[in-house]
Amino acid sequence: MLSTPYKNATICLGLLVACTAPSFSDDSVKVTQKGKQFSEKQLSLKAGQSVLFVNDDNVAHNVYTIIKGKKQDLGLQKPNEENSIAFEQSGTYRVRCAIHPKMKMVVKVE
Repeated sequence: MLSTPYKNATICLGLLVACTAPSFSDDSVKVTQKGKQFSEKQLSLKAGQSVLFVNDDNVAHNVYTIIKGKKQDLGLQKPNEENSIAFEQSGTYRVRCAIHPKMKMVVKVE
């Protein structure tokens, strides 16, 4: 059995580790937009994960996805703005920018 000083040190160390450990409750993936392109060309996600789209560009973008005829649209995203899209169903999503047609990426969801 630990004596009181060691017991207190162990408790404090445990609390320190618990407070500084990374949180895994938010499993979203960050994708930036810069130079009129996405930072990723392809992603693999699990159903329910989200992608946080961050506009690091000096121009506005309009990110949207299409799967099985269903469209999710973030609308106009000005520089320095960020928005996320949840990918709830399995399948292959095409992600585009409505303003810049060459901005393309694919998200595969299992």
